[in-house]
Amino acid sequence: MNPKRLAALRARTGASRMADIPDDVRRALNAGLLETVTLAEWLAIDHVALVGAAVRDCGVESLAPELQRQARALVGAGVTRRVRGMGAAWHGALAGLPRAAERARAFRALATHPSDLVRAWAAYVHTADMSLDLAARLEAARPFARDGGMSVRECAWDSFRPHLAQDLERGLALLEPWVHDDEATIRRCAIEGTRPRGVWTQHLPALKEDPQQALALLEPLRADPSRYVQNAVANWLNDASKSQPDWTRAVCERWMKNTQSQETHYIVRRALRTLRKQDSE
Repeated sequence: MNPKRLAALRARTGASRMADIPDDVRRALNAGLLETVTLAEWLAIDHVALVGAAVRDCGVESLAPELQRQARALVGAGVTRRVRGMGAAWHGALAGLPRAAERARAFRALATHPSDLVRAWAAYVHTADMSLDLAARLEAARPFARDGGMSVRECAWDSFRPHLAQDLERGLALLEPWVHDDEATIRRCAIEGTRPRGVWTQHLPALKEDPQQALALLEPLRADPSRYVQNAVANWLNDASKSQPDWTRAVCERWMKNTQSQETHYIVRRALRTLRKQDSE
């Protein structure tokens, strides 16, 4: 594609419906030349075509037949299952490369690819690696938690969540330093990764039953300056309010006591939205 045209496409607003995505944008997305800017674009990408571009860009063209076979097998699955499935497919394909240096080089290319969907596949590669302990999984997720694409950042926390659920006490302890990190994306990842409920991910029954276990993650962020983090904390507490309303109210009341922080006011207002709605019915 012409470099000037590609630069112009990078500045686009993005279509809100798949039917409205221009043909040249769709071609560029499928060729791995552009990041998505809307959910409609993310959903519209042809994974089979994108695999063809990714194996070329990562220098592992020999992996194309198997990866494209698995991409075809995932057609029709939900988007999250498709992305996770392609992460597992890449893990298996890369593991079959004969040299460690080749595997590492190909993964680096995958994890830094121009396409945010390809980077999302990379975020899930470690999910399928059963040799990693939880600490290693969390460290593997950190670069994706910092990614410039929001969709990749969402995949970062989801990549370790199933393993966190199996070792929750240790996972919560390992994530405590994250909420003190200088980068808002890292702080947010720790909160999103431990939400009791999820919009598009599995629930954590232990935290639905006893949210107090994760209070050490929430407390340092009760007046966080980042709206991105504030929303995550509020959503965490809103999740908790659906199973432990009294606990959630008590935390919010304590946070509001003697505070002038507008950040805390914002978090509490959003955290109590479900309870306010119930009270008004």
